[in-house]
Amino acid sequence: MSIAPNPLRDDITSFQPGQLLARGVCRHLATRGFSVIEEFSPDRGLRVDVMALGPKGEIWVVECKSSRADFQCDHKWQGYLEWCDRYFWAVDIEFPTDLLPLETGLIIADAYDGEILRMAPENKLAAARRNKLIRKFAGHAARRLQALRDPDAGLSGWA
Repeated sequence: MSIAPNPLRDDITSFQPGQLLARGVCRHLATRGFSVIEEFSPDRGLRVDVMALGPKGEIWVVECKSSRADFQCDHKWQGYLEWCDRYFWAVDIEFPTDLLPLETGLIIADAYDGEILRMAPENKLAAARRNKLIRKFAGHAARRLQALRDPDAGLSGWA
């Protein structure tokens, strides 16, 4: 079975800088056994760039910052801490990493891969919140996949 060309998957020339970082982060985390979703909403009013579900059920959030201005405009990142076991920033090699809080993780990435330079400290989620997030993650991933396979099914609003 061959896979049909998909402009969303195959052509990255139209991606914004943050989307390119997210792509590389997702590729890297996938090699570590994580399932990943870009632009995921763990709760009303929140939208993380990357949420990753690890092989042992751990949940990581990664915020991708493409510039100093992008980072300095982000006043909501601390609200994401209560929705993950570990929190990371993903930036490119040119980013001034001294701006990033030391109590968070650091991933250097490009459109093709990433590398964890500083592991984020672990702050384990409560079991009930983890269960809720894993169920929401699974439902979101399933709806997004179905919307890709059948865009006319009316599921795209859920992706």
